[in-house]
Amino acid sequence: MSETSTPSPRLRYRLLTGPDDRSFCEKVSAALDDGYVLHGSPAIAVGPDGPVAAQAVVLPTPLAPGEV
Repeated sequence: MSETSTPSPRLRYRLLTGPDDRSFCEKVSAALDDGYVLHGSPAIAVGPDGPVAAQAVVLPTPLAPGEV
């Protein structure tokens, strides 16, 4: 008998971080492909192993009727 698990709901907010390289850009691109949108500007800090990039992403929330 195989065990099935229910996938966790996606988080509405995620802060993606990683070395400032192609893998970080691929991580952000994958989140965009998954329906997330960029939230704010990216940030870069210099750590002991080199530059570290961060980008916040959010799932768009539809506005309720009458909201602007």
